[in-house]
Amino acid sequence: MIVKGNIVDIANKRIYKGEVEVENGKIKAIRETDHAVENYILPGFVDAHIHIESSMLVPSEFAKIAVVHGTVATVSDPHEIANVLGVKGVEFMIENGKKVPLKFNFGAPSCVPATSFESAGAIIDSDDIKKMMENPDIKYLAEMMNYPGVIYQDEEVLKKIAWAKHYNKPVDGHAPGVRGEDLDKYIAAGIYTDHECFTYEEALEKLQKGMKVIIREGSAAKNFEALIDLLPEHYENMMFCSDDKHPDDLLVGHLNELCERTVAKGIDVFKVLQTACVNPVKHYNLDVGLLKEGDDADFIVVEDLKKFKVLQTYINGELVAENGKSFVKHVDFEVLNNFDTDKKEVSDFEFHSASDKIRVIEALDGELVTNEIEVDSLIKDGNLVSNTENDVLKMTVVNRYKNAEPSIAFIKNFGLKEGAIASSVGHDSHNIIAVGVSDEMICKAVNLLIENKGGVCAVTNDEEKIVPLPVAGIMSDKPVEEIGKTYAELDKMAKDMGSKLCAPYMTLSFMALLVIPSLKLSDKGLFDGNTFKFTSLEVK
Repeated sequence: MIVKGNIVDIANKRIYKGEVEVENGKIKAIRETDHAVENYILPGFVDAHIHIESSMLVPSEFAKIAVVHGTVATVSDPHEIANVLGVKGVEFMIENGKKVPLKFNFGAPSCVPATSFESAGAIIDSDDIKKMMENPDIKYLAEMMNYPGVIYQDEEVLKKIAWAKHYNKPVDGHAPGVRGEDLDKYIAAGIYTDHECFTYEEALEKLQKGMKVIIREGSAAKNFEALIDLLPEHYENMMFCSDDKHPDDLLVGHLNELCERTVAKGIDVFKVLQTACVNPVKHYNLDVGLLKEGDDADFIVVEDLKKFKVLQTYINGELVAENGKSFVKHVDFEVLNNFDTDKKEVSDFEFHSASDKIRVIEALDGELVTNEIEVDSLIKDGNLVSNTENDVLKMTVVNRYKNAEPSIAFIKNFGLKEGAIASSVGHDSHNIIAVGVSDEMICKAVNLLIENKGGVCAVTNDEEKIVPLPVAGIMSDKPVEEIGKTYAELDKMAKDMGSKLCAPYMTLSFMALLVIPSLKLSDKGLFDGNTFKFTSLEVK
């Protein structure tokens, strides 16, 4: 097979007319030849950090749409399913991913459960990490979210890192806002990447100290604009990732969108493509071709180097997508789940108080970090209730693994004027998380998820809509086209109910993410991410 076009030689910063000859899945030859084809041939895009589960798709379905956008490989942390099903969940992701051409590179989740301050469905200890590191299908130790454990030298945390080093596999970082001496300790442990930088200054310090910074632009967390000006000088030590990408966004685009936005800022295209295509392959030592003779034939054909409209995607020499059509086939798989809690009563969501003021989570659009604010209480019959006029709504996290009393908090900026929304995608332990205008609506939404053993939903007095997620309570068993369309309808319903957030369900899912400051809610209570301790809802 021969593919003609303008060859983009990233290493030598050169573009020339040529052709790529493919034989038995490998690039047999790249020749400089004259022809009339104006398209561009370049290495495929590699997402340097993503949780496939957050697309609500199993790997085989994720692949169907990702290849359309020129993605040939991912560096995938199966942290989400591991928190639900443990090592068995990781094995499910690996085996399902092997059934399609896209090159998934899974890591061993380092933090299951992410903290001791929440209830998860499984535990992965250092002995489990050792066994996973022996597996050639495990490429790295996934994001070390327990940065306090690294900084203060927790024995179990250090054992996990030591096993990764023993098997000569990279250790991924996760250290939002960590600076100065604490950062020095984190790096000294052998952690050299971070995708959690949310300011220019933080990312610059990490780059100057030898870390590789991954620019994240997902459905909820969007750090592209804050960090992109670092790329022209530091492109050799930067990568792109989506981290968490919801299905409706994935249908629109993937890393091709980031390349378009970066080039539009006037940044050199070779630096952009090294960031998007080359750096992840070299850092993680991936079996992914880089458009060189003898490499696996993993490359894409794009219309131009401005819009990056993908015309063809090849993986191991196989044409897997062309002109917006995916050739990746549906595969059958076993549905695994771990949902074991009974339906709730409205009274379960009451919080009796006489406090004049309460601590409130302030959600920030496009950010995983939150603020802690204090607001006046609204109390009816002794029960703290939502204040829709001031956009301070009650929220809850409900343990999905056993019957337990729901935890209660309040949150600002969701904007709902009616009903409630809920999700069993609640990072990291994936308990049920809901926010609504009344206890009745919250209860209705929570019970809808329990009935379906997982999903995302919206309810009002007159309507209810759900995307069921029967696979571990976090992924669908349906094709990508169906789940993307249904999720888009659900997203619209939440916005019709009053939410002004760009991605209300993605934002909701992160309000239980305790390892990101500052104020979050777990199934065990309100949590201060700065002090790493529980705090009280009532201000006394």
